[in-house]
Amino acid sequence: MPLKGGRADLREIDRWDGGLGWIAYPDERMQRASHALDTDEGVWVVDPVDAPGVDDLLADLGDVVGVALCLDRHKRDAAAVARRHDVPVSIPEWMDGVASKLDAPVERVGRELGDSGYRVRRVRDASIPPWQEAALYDGETLLVAEAVGTASFFRAGDERLGVHPMLRPIPPRDALGDLTPERIVVGHGEGVFDDATAALRNALAGARRRIPAAYAKMAREMVLG
Repeated sequence: MPLKGGRADLREIDRWDGGLGWIAYPDERMQRASHALDTDEGVWVVDPVDAPGVDDLLADLGDVVGVALCLDRHKRDAAAVARRHDVPVSIPEWMDGVASKLDAPVERVGRELGDSGYRVRRVRDASIPPWQEAALYDGETLLVAEAVGTASFFRAGDERLGVHPMLRPIPPRDALGDLTPERIVVGHGEGVFDDATAALRNALAGARRRIPAAYAKMAREMVLG
């Protein structure tokens, strides 16, 4: 959620040949990031946080063909953006407890996000802790909603990309460890565009070892506000 007194002040991030990202509330501690994927099918908007100027960014890419949610608790403003562009909200076929909470038409997706070229990978589907998350990957770009991120909350030491603190004891190595992305865009923070595969490998390999440093940093930031 925005910090108390926070207001939308849209900042573009992560522009590349295949899409762009934005942060609607730059003053947020969690740095919620949203993305638009420019595909042969059209523009897919992923986990959007709405703000004045979002539609101008999307218009730079083309027509919106769908909105996608990749985390069960990332409903954000997906329904509002979908209604405005007269498209459905797409969620993985195995993700429960989300569709009924969206005030917009819903479509289920299987292994691929429409005809976008992005494969849908199951990152986590567990009840302890409650967590249903998918990643999108087209062989070059990896989009991860929550399991890894670049906001300060996620990173420890000199990490450029870090595993979510709740997942450090059980990092998603099976789900993400075999991927070799050229770039990684995330649901919290700016993307990683240099040596992205190395950053991912480092995050997954060191997640458990850096637990003390990560939790100490998180505690300090909570105290300092």
